[in-house]
Amino acid sequence: MEDPFPYLTIITCLLFSAFFSGMEIAFVSADKLYIEVLRKKENLSGKILALFSTNPSQFLATMLVGNNIALVLYGIYMARLLEPLIVMLLPEFLTSDVVVLIIQSVLSTALVLTTAEFLPKSLFLINPNLSLRLFALPMGIIYAGMYPVVFVIVKLSAWCISMFGFKISGEKPIFGLTDLNNYLKSHILNVKDEDEAEVDAKIFNNAIEFKTVKVRECMIPRTEIVAVDEKDSLEELRRLFDKSGHSKILIYRETIDEVIGYCHALELFKKPRNIKSILSPILIVPETMLANELLIQFITERRSLALVVDEYGGTSGIVSIEDVIEEIFGDIRDEHDDESLTEQQLDESNFIFSARHEIDYLNEKYHLGLPVGEYDTLGGMIFEYHEDIPQINEVIEMLPFIITILTMEENRIDKVKLKRVHTEELA
Repeated sequence: MEDPFPYLTIITCLLFSAFFSGMEIAFVSADKLYIEVLRKKENLSGKILALFSTNPSQFLATMLVGNNIALVLYGIYMARLLEPLIVMLLPEFLTSDVVVLIIQSVLSTALVLTTAEFLPKSLFLINPNLSLRLFALPMGIIYAGMYPVVFVIVKLSAWCISMFGFKISGEKPIFGLTDLNNYLKSHILNVKDEDEAEVDAKIFNNAIEFKTVKVRECMIPRTEIVAVDEKDSLEELRRLFDKSGHSKILIYRETIDEVIGYCHALELFKKPRNIKSILSPILIVPETMLANELLIQFITERRSLALVVDEYGGTSGIVSIEDVIEEIFGDIRDEHDDESLTEQQLDESNFIFSARHEIDYLNEKYHLGLPVGEYDTLGGMIFEYHEDIPQINEVIEMLPFIITILTMEENRIDKVKLKRVHTEELA
């Protein structure tokens, strides 16, 4: 009976080589923040993986040493197994040592590349996090068993590298916004309710990006501010409150660029003598200020409204605490939101929109591909391109879009008709 030991040894070596190759690619591709989350849960596999993550060079060296040992043993036993078979099958004039060696090498390499390299790496890459978690315990045992040998090899390698003036970094991993974003995409979305998951993921992503949002990105623009002169009558102020539906109206001195405060509608019930007697101070912030800093200022100073000024001190707009919070949680209906904003799709290519609609909203809902710039709204985009105040029924070509001005409110664009021109029409 033929000795099965060589066959068992070859199969065992291939399995170990496949294991080491798969774990190596899984470790490199895994979400390091996910590993840290597992560790925080006091999970055994999480603790083992966290150990690997904080000692990456030691772990990778273990994979390489283990893989090389398996491949060396595989090569020895594979050569012994193949040599008599090759000699028996080949014609006598081809049974030289060189020919046999070449055939042994080709067959052995083909087998090991297929079963111990390509196949395991492809399988482990499907879900590297799960692969690491499943095999964490056996890998931890191997890691501990090979630690003395691998430790010496790593130190020797570090010494050799230092001879050339280089140094191996021993810094622990630092998790940034990209790691958190990847973690959210792969785990927050992995729930049954896809709609709820999409909202949750969007909120988390907004929170991640919130630290880079500037005040000018969430303010109400200057053209939409409702304000009165400090010399105007209380009747005019009441009329504006009734017409606008706002609870706060700005007060300026001579021009809108010199805002001195605001009045709250409730103050009118106190029977004031004039506007100045019910004037409240207003925060003044630059448009380049970060929204998260303004939110902190709103909370610490117990304010809810701020005037936004440009680099020259002129009024750019106003921003409320609701506007800032909307950057994280999405739309929050407040007094400055117009319920009657028009959005009507006439056919596949023609639309009627209020110019106050945000570009991001229109692109997301209608997949228009409108250009993005320093402006936020459709009206802002038109002014940016046209560089003049358009007239009613004026046609503006912004290929592949043709925009017709339908209505104006003083110098502000109110409604437009937007036509998306297809490529064949342009040709």
